[in-house]
Amino acid sequence: MENLTYSKAIREIEEILKYIESQEVDVDILVEKVKRATELIHFCKNKLRTAEEELHKTLQGLEESPISEEEPF
Repeated sequence: MENLTYSKAIREIEEILKYIESQEVDVDILVEKVKRATELIHFCKNKLRTAEEELHKTLQGLEESPISEEEPF
């Protein structure tokens, strides 16, 4: 999943869903589309989990750092 971003993955999942919903799909194609959608969903979940962890660390760092009187707001 080289060069894949969250936005691209979501877009591809949406395209797969439209394809499956709009046509009579051959079983073999359906299996491949569902496999790909599953991979993309896992990718997106991992991206969201990583982003949540990074935000948590950043916010925790802000709470722990003392505020100096010299720092402008």
